[in-house]
Amino acid sequence: MSLIRLPQVDSTDCMLPGPPSRNNGGAADLVSTGLLAYAAGSTVPILDTRSMQLISVFPIPPPAAASSGPLTTSSSSSSVSPFVTSVRWCPTTLRLDVLSHDPTSSHSHLLLAAGDRQGRICLLDLRHKSSSPSMFLETDHNSKLGIQDLCWIQSRSDSWIIAALAGPSILSLFNIYTGRCFFKYDAAPEILSCIKRDPFDSRHFCVVGLKGFLLSVKVHGNVSESDVVLEELKISTDVSELIKLERENGVVVGPAGTANNTPASALFPTYAVKLAFSPHWRHILYVVFPRELVVFDLQYETALSRAKLPRRCGKFLDVLPDPSMVMIYCVHLDGRLTAWRPKEGEQAHDMCMMEELVPSIGTSVPSPSLLAVVISQSDATLQNVSRHFSDANDTSYSDKGGFEMDFDNPLDFRDESNVICKTYLISISDDGKIWNWLLTSEGATDDVKDTPDAANVTESSKDPKSDTRVLSSSDSMKDVTKGHPSASNLSQDKLTLNVLKILMQISLVGQLHLLSSMVTVLAVPSPSLTATLASGGNHPAVAVPLVALGTQNGSIDIIDVSANAVAASFSVHDGVVRGLRWLGNTRLVSFSHSLGNEKSGGFVNKLVVTCLRSGYNRTFRVLQKPERAPIRALRVSSSGRYLLILLRDAPVEVWAMTKAPIMLRSLALPFTVLEWTLPAVPRPSQSASKQSVSSQEQTADAAPTDSNGAQEDFTESFAFALVNGALGVFEVHGRRIRDFRPKWPDASFISSEGLITAMAYRIPHVVMGDKLGNVRWWDVTTGQSSSFSTHREGIRRIKFSPVVSGDRSLGRIAVLFNDNTFSVFDLDSQDPLANSLLQTQYPGTLVLELDWLPVRTDKNDPLILCIAGADSSFRLIQVNIDKRTGNGSHPGCVKERFRPMPICSPVLLPTAHAMALRLILQYGVKPSWFDTHSAVPDVKGNPQISRSSSSVGDLRSYLIDASPIGDSVVPELLLKALDPYRREGKHYSCILDDERVRQYATILNKGCAARFSFAAAIFGETLEAYFWLQLPHALKHLLNMLANKSLKRAPVKYPSTSIDDTSILTRMFTRGRSVAGPTYTNLVNDGQLRMMAFDQEELWENASERIAWHERLEGEQSIQNCVHELVTVGNLDAAVNLLLSTPPESSFFYPNALRAVALSSAVSRSLNELAVKVVAANMVRTDRSLSGTHLLCAVGRYQEACSQLQDAGCWTDAATLAATHLKGTDYARVMQRWAGHVLNAEHNIWRALIMYVAAGSLQDALAALHEAQQPDTAAMFIIACREIHAEFLETFDPDEESSAMKDKLLVLRGLNPQNEVVIAVGELYTKYQQNLVHLCMDSPPFSE
Repeated sequence: MSLIRLPQVDSTDCMLPGPPSRNNGGAADLVSTGLLAYAAGSTVPILDTRSMQLISVFPIPPPAAASSGPLTTSSSSSSVSPFVTSVRWCPTTLRLDVLSHDPTSSHSHLLLAAGDRQGRICLLDLRHKSSSPSMFLETDHNSKLGIQDLCWIQSRSDSWIIAALAGPSILSLFNIYTGRCFFKYDAAPEILSCIKRDPFDSRHFCVVGLKGFLLSVKVHGNVSESDVVLEELKISTDVSELIKLERENGVVVGPAGTANNTPASALFPTYAVKLAFSPHWRHILYVVFPRELVVFDLQYETALSRAKLPRRCGKFLDVLPDPSMVMIYCVHLDGRLTAWRPKEGEQAHDMCMMEELVPSIGTSVPSPSLLAVVISQSDATLQNVSRHFSDANDTSYSDKGGFEMDFDNPLDFRDESNVICKTYLISISDDGKIWNWLLTSEGATDDVKDTPDAANVTESSKDPKSDTRVLSSSDSMKDVTKGHPSASNLSQDKLTLNVLKILMQISLVGQLHLLSSMVTVLAVPSPSLTATLASGGNHPAVAVPLVALGTQNGSIDIIDVSANAVAASFSVHDGVVRGLRWLGNTRLVSFSHSLGNEKSGGFVNKLVVTCLRSGYNRTFRVLQKPERAPIRALRVSSSGRYLLILLRDAPVEVWAMTKAPIMLRSLALPFTVLEWTLPAVPRPSQSASKQSVSSQEQTADAAPTDSNGAQEDFTESFAFALVNGALGVFEVHGRRIRDFRPKWPDASFISSEGLITAMAYRIPHVVMGDKLGNVRWWDVTTGQSSSFSTHREGIRRIKFSPVVSGDRSLGRIAVLFNDNTFSVFDLDSQDPLANSLLQTQYPGTLVLELDWLPVRTDKNDPLILCIAGADSSFRLIQVNIDKRTGNGSHPGCVKERFRPMPICSPVLLPTAHAMALRLILQYGVKPSWFDTHSAVPDVKGNPQISRSSSSVGDLRSYLIDASPIGDSVVPELLLKALDPYRREGKHYSCILDDERVRQYATILNKGCAARFSFAAAIFGETLEAYFWLQLPHALKHLLNMLANKSLKRAPVKYPSTSIDDTSILTRMFTRGRSVAGPTYTNLVNDGQLRMMAFDQEELWENASERIAWHERLEGEQSIQNCVHELVTVGNLDAAVNLLLSTPPESSFFYPNALRAVALSSAVSRSLNELAVKVVAANMVRTDRSLSGTHLLCAVGRYQEACSQLQDAGCWTDAATLAATHLKGTDYARVMQRWAGHVLNAEHNIWRALIMYVAAGSLQDALAALHEAQQPDTAAMFIIACREIHAEFLETFDPDEESSAMKDKLLVLRGLNPQNEVVIAVGELYTKYQQNLVHLCMDSPPFSE
């Protein structure tokens, strides 16, 4: 007797999710590490977008199970889990503070939030093997406000909160550590639709409603409502269509409304309003309404431009800004994707591309619907890293001539096809397919290779073969003038013409096919063909790990359970697949039926044989007219040679499934259920001369056939039950069907009370289940029988478990009940009901079909049960078998996990090993160590890259250089800890794929900053990667300033015009204004990198670019903002002109006239200064700080003006003003104060570090890293700074003056090796290394 139980920890990697639908609200999120999470029914699948493979699936339990804990009663298992409607990755990165926290138990870097239709929000941790949520937040279970959208917000430097849109109008903020809601805001009668976080300030987020209501929120803590600051705005739009929908659906939002707990996606599934922050410019929002695209400026609180829905396009569904280019992509309800490019110097956009994201070739009718599209940030970050370090001569990007990159071969970045940028898009359709699209942007140039720069595409002449340029985000407008015509002399028409020649192409580069529709039927290959060898022996043969699933849309999906993937999909039927069986291991037979026409009536039955090898579908039993009865079931013999077709109220047909199926005869008996026999159990004592029925079936392949192709001398049997309860067994021998003449049980065994509804037959046992829930079994050779009651509802299906030689029990069965629950019983035990397994470990899983997977080869192997759930999912459940003597279970699955290609996602490694890999990439390791199974070509001038990928015994030979800080032995120990991944990569997962190894080989010798940036990008830490990109530039800026060798250029101002009396009077009484000069938009642009700007010219350019957007805005407040922008960039002429254009009736006329007089005066006297300072102080008291700043600028008090702006919270404006007028220590003081604000208030440590370096405060940078508990980053910061400092000293000429200056800068101030802080960093880093080595050695390598 044995005990059967499920493992306590179930594995989510043995599950396939069903297809998503509109009920999931298009919920999807792609994190910067390349992992995609999306909602599919009541599950959350996780995908790796580089290899397009399924990683894991999280099923969300139903509310009853979630509230009562993991151990629930069987009654709660019948409740169905609600639809998941929102998923969001937490933007936390890999924890590096191993000295103060255990990385295996600290806050996860793979944390995911999911919300469902009943208002629950749960946290899922991908690091845990359990599929159960980590925790549920404390939401209102009574109101059941469905979740519309989720967003992670940073409340402090080390903590995040969750902002949720619940119901139609509720905004709630949750503390994830306590699970409680600490802030709630009701926007009724507005209907909230979308919530997004500001990429430039993680404390700030915006919420948009269906009618244009806009809520701007900034969070300063996670304790009380006083930590939240809100601002209500309005975007005007046409809502007539929405009002009509509300009237038709009877929707009234509010306390007394009918939709007070239904989110917007459920109220109006085809009316979507989405927003997205611009990744390139701060305060810019892109908002799409169903028929309008709006660009909104949060600072001006007004719309900058509007674009109508293009013709031939469905309604707008979503908006996606490109992270690398100044482009936006709009997703449409009909599956189209449109690309929009900005006009020069404006925030108005024109459509430049339209493509289909749901190809019509090979799709079903009706075609699938597009549900969601997400854009990849990880590829954009790596692209920018490779672009900036593609120049082998200098790691500083400011002096480079440009980038020339071949993305298809990253070892050679010279691209002859003029590729500007590549963007990856992931689309999700409701047929279970995930599409990976590559969007390529190419410049219409003839020779980019010889052009010093590559990308704001400019022309110098009308000659079509003239050189063009593509400016990277690091190039400045002033750099264009070096060796090129002045930008002011360029024709705007020529510039626009060249931009219009940008060619955009989209191509499908990957696809993942999951279950295409709701599963209706399940079938596994017959075990008779896989149980024993064809020679008749008793040794197990290799099983076929395939499962066939029939779906509601008529397709048949073939599941490879060893890879947990859909191996093939065949479109077979036009309607629901109602029956499916295997014919051997390579063919399937299936049926469907439909109603006939109105005149004839009846049913049209369709039977199809599908060949898996060729994909050919062949119909048989084709009739000319509809039949009176539909087919209700198919039964195939274990050899696949015979088929029984059961029709409703009609005789059963017996078919021989030869190459051309033929009907043998019909049986006119009132069958209720019948089943073919499974093969007998192989016994060790059985000799080759006495074959079992199973052995006969294996050798029957060589049996002779008759003229019709039917095999002779072969016998198979099936058991049946009749309507009156009678039982029987028939044998099929060729064309003959005869009675098996079994030994009948006692008369009391046959009962007429319960109609037999399920049966399983394996010689010599027949097991039956009836509609009353009774299980009875009968030995056809001895006549012995027994029964017991399950005390459950009627039984729908009974399946014998596979057996192998030496098995301890032959009577294990799986029973599926009519209430969609299941149990596993052992009939060989004394009390089968006492040792049964009920479905308590899988709440929320209603089972439609089940069967055993015949993959056991040893008696100690666990049993594998296939389940098709009501949530359209398919999963494998492992049932372990324990002896009563106390032997342990076997948690490992017998199948060997196989993947068609390795998963190369380092973030999925155990935390300690992921941190070790990050450190190894920073140290520098030869590409041959990665063992990518392919030759790595030589790179000219790079001796570290070898063509051989063979491993070397001494791991130290793979290291580039010894680390100057810390323990020099640690890198070798970390390589040893990571060696199992390198050796076993070809079977499951590689550390890095070939493309990334080539990219790493290219930047390997470009300095430590390049390696640090690459390592950060690999682990999805975009801001840190950009910090290392900017560090060489910032440090050289500081060293140049210290050496008095910085390039001193006067600010490039707009063309000044003379102002006479007539023009003054004209402008004072006119509303027309045109004050901004020509501006040029960088096509290749990265907003996060631009936000780390510290150079005076870059700050000035960023501010100047925005002026043209606001030139045509009306309203007094807009004029005041424009004047402020012009003053900060030093364009006083344009500011005076704009002030003088104020009409006399305006309330701003006299203040503007006063400022105009002050700004136009060029005299600076002490008395005038004093008077202006007094007036400015008074203006500050009356909340007119901007006007007071202007007066200070008029008398040259720029330092005080910057302080006033910073006190007023205008940090960017203060930096722009300082970049225009201040130099040296005055400018550094402004930058240093700004860095403190960014660090302490905005919690952006990487941007603050760049500002500290540019301001010369290296000590503050080290202190910030120490406070953030990042000892490894502090050590790498010292290493990078010393390397950049050494390279800078090598640039000095050998003359006497240069030698003196070199001696003066010989020691880098703040990073002196004798500095106590530097020494402490080294000691702390050594402890960090030692702890990491211990964690790696204690953590076993990850494997499936």
